[in-house]
Amino acid sequence: MPFWNAPIDGLIVFEPQVWEDARGYFFESYNRRTFAEAGITADFVQDNQARSSFGVLRGLHYQRAPFAQAKLVRVTEGEVFDVAVDIRENSPTYGQWYGLLLSAENKRQLFIPGGFAHGYVVLSPAAEFCYKCDNFYSKPHEGGIRYDDPTLGIDWQIDLNKAILSEKDLALPGFNF
Repeated sequence: MPFWNAPIDGLIVFEPQVWEDARGYFFESYNRRTFAEAGITADFVQDNQARSSFGVLRGLHYQRAPFAQAKLVRVTEGEVFDVAVDIRENSPTYGQWYGLLLSAENKRQLFIPGGFAHGYVVLSPAAEFCYKCDNFYSKPHEGGIRYDDPTLGIDWQIDLNKAILSEKDLALPGFNF
């Protein structure tokens, strides 16, 4: 099966089977039936895409109920270090983070259920990041956690002095749930 569970309950990594030959490659990046068999039954309603350069760090972002979002994230160009933080208050892994390399080369995808904050940093000269969401974005329900919160201690895999952040992300509060 091309799915495996990350160390935090609910996070699922998908590594698709890729068919390659002299013409290039082919793979299914999403198949509702295959994902449902792996326990991912999110009804995706929105696809988003972002392009960023080396060192751009986006996050950590989340949506509060009733607009919490499950996401299926992947990279179509370049590579990023992707991070999900468990912010489910009753979870045994509350406040823990998980990160992994997503790249156009490895074609991995990460399923992140609602109840997680999410962010990523670009490790290649440029990267295109794509993701599906199972709920629509709602500005009044958005939230975030500062990327360098010492309580979380996330290892972003780069020198944070070289990180490029938006003013909005620099102003996010720490992990004080």
